[in-house]
Amino acid sequence: MELQKYSINSTDKETLKHWYHLMLLGRKLDEKAPNYLKQALGWSYHAPYAGHDGIQLAIGQVFEKESDHLFPYYRDMLTTLSAGLTAEEIILNGISKATDVGSAGRHMSNHFAKPEWNIHNVSSATGNHTLHAVGVARGIKKYGAKTVAISSQGESSTSEGYVYEAINGASNEKLPVIFVFQDNRFGISVPKKDQTANSKAAANFSGFKNLKIIYCDGKNVFDSMNAMIEAKNHAIENQEPVIVHASCVRIGSHSNSDKHELYRDENELQCTKAADPLLRFQKQLLHSGKFTQEELDEIDAETKKIVSAAHKKAIAAPDPKPESIYDFIIPEPYVSEKYPLGLHDEVTGEKKKFIQGLNETLKAEFRHNPDTFIWGQDVANKDKGGIFNVTKGMQQEFGKERVFNAPIAEDFIVGTANGMSRYNEKIRIVIEGAEFADYFWPAMEQYVEMTHEYWRTNGKFSPNVIIRLASGGYIGGGLYHSQSTESALSTFPGIRIVYPSFADDAAGLLRTAMRSKGPTLFLEPKALYNDPSAETFIPDDFEVPFGKARIRKKGTDITIVTYGNTTHMAIKAAEKIESETNKTVEVIDLRSIIPLDKETIIQSVKKTNRVLVVHEDKVFSGFGAEISAMITEEAFQYLDAPVKRIGSPFTPVGFNRILEKAILPDVEKIYHGIKELIDY
Repeated sequence: MELQKYSINSTDKETLKHWYHLMLLGRKLDEKAPNYLKQALGWSYHAPYAGHDGIQLAIGQVFEKESDHLFPYYRDMLTTLSAGLTAEEIILNGISKATDVGSAGRHMSNHFAKPEWNIHNVSSATGNHTLHAVGVARGIKKYGAKTVAISSQGESSTSEGYVYEAINGASNEKLPVIFVFQDNRFGISVPKKDQTANSKAAANFSGFKNLKIIYCDGKNVFDSMNAMIEAKNHAIENQEPVIVHASCVRIGSHSNSDKHELYRDENELQCTKAADPLLRFQKQLLHSGKFTQEELDEIDAETKKIVSAAHKKAIAAPDPKPESIYDFIIPEPYVSEKYPLGLHDEVTGEKKKFIQGLNETLKAEFRHNPDTFIWGQDVANKDKGGIFNVTKGMQQEFGKERVFNAPIAEDFIVGTANGMSRYNEKIRIVIEGAEFADYFWPAMEQYVEMTHEYWRTNGKFSPNVIIRLASGGYIGGGLYHSQSTESALSTFPGIRIVYPSFADDAAGLLRTAMRSKGPTLFLEPKALYNDPSAETFIPDDFEVPFGKARIRKKGTDITIVTYGNTTHMAIKAAEKIESETNKTVEVIDLRSIIPLDKETIIQSVKKTNRVLVVHEDKVFSGFGAEISAMITEEAFQYLDAPVKRIGSPFTPVGFNRILEKAILPDVEKIYHGIKELIDY
């Protein structure tokens, strides 16, 4: 943008008229919003922006749709109006209509968005979109665009750890992102003094290198415009982040469920009203002599007509249909034509280790799609490729632009992957979400965010990200190195979860995940990385579809449903039983937890009439509980015995090998489980 200094005298009349029109329109909508709730028409959550007018007008004016990326927060009504949304679009969001351009009524009111313009649909978890903005800015920089990402938030959300991670990462990578702090001195009812020792939240980041901080009066249109233009030019020209700290006032309550009279005294409320940016701007327009009162009244009358017309259209708009809840949970995956069942006949040539299958497939897919990236902790350090060397040799072949280390900040790793995938739908991102699956918990908020992006945006965006995690035990790792996490991570709709047991399936599932749209959680049983029992022949182009189990051993008397490390144990236990009895055991390797291959399981149950579910996770509330419930509900009439489960007791996995052995399943425990079912 042109670097100029705006003032009442230097700004032309048409621009001033446009700004005043937007400010009046926004204020009328801001004041009208609570009436919808009173009339039971919707807008059950409304966070008034009055008092933030200057900075919000400025953010929208410097934003260039379809080139810049804007991440507004729940108070940014005027921001999005200024960026181009219409009054009708604002109301459609507020009353949650099916034609709401942001989410079709799926997301909370006051979350304004227009994804096709790069005005992003953000979470209700305040401030977490800072990571997404940083991810987009990484894409902007890597693809050489002269644009910016703008993240907007209140000052209290800067206390969140992921905001520090976002700003630390942006300053370290020198990314063109603007963080706008709209400081109204309150986090709901919590005053600023209870949030931070600094009187200005931006001062908490003053020690960060490669970071410019600009302070402005967010109540003043001209000061805010000058600050935002300076910030945008600096971010683009210097390729580094900028914080714009805008001092605002909150004229109303935090939201329509808050009563600010309970914690603000009358004197403070009167002073706040006296600082109203809209009244201040009106006086400037009149005192400058550029406008008469009659001209301002005409603009006022025009905005009233716009709001009235927008209201009538929005009220008549269709509501979401109940049956639509099943739309856009996750995008349709890539479908293999050559390997529709994820099976191959190749049995000659070199057998490859599980870890080799992953490494070679990663490299092959990086060659296949030049818009593929990978990052994580310790993944690109000279000849080392992650703690287990899965990414060994990748940076040497594909360079630091595509293969690079991330800070030890799991939230940052996952959140910026979500963000960067927004830049271009061709982009595929593989991340090591944590060095061990047990360390993934700091990223859970970003994980949850990723799972409902597609549904929340009504199918307009889904992160194309593969989260790799080294999972499970049998390595003597103990706490944070040997726990199983799939039962907790499988409770969120909107993500695929795979858990291969053999090298060929690891390779085939990874290729499918990297060619599919939408997120995939790729759980790797690390004890099998170099285990000879997991070695197989792997066709160079092998692909395994999601939701297709593999029968590892056929049988007629008992079905074992399993995955991961315990697949190999189940096969050995089945072979031991068969050597001692006339019973045969069918072993089903799920490969894919979500989607789950119910058909293969049910068909096997109909044949064998007895089922043993085996996994290394805890029996109590483990994923096997879902399988057991599904069989009981859908195939009860075929059962000759209760569904039995083998897994770990309800304890953590201990470090000492004696404790680990006592806790984790093994061949002997599975063998006894089979015998119990036979004898039932």
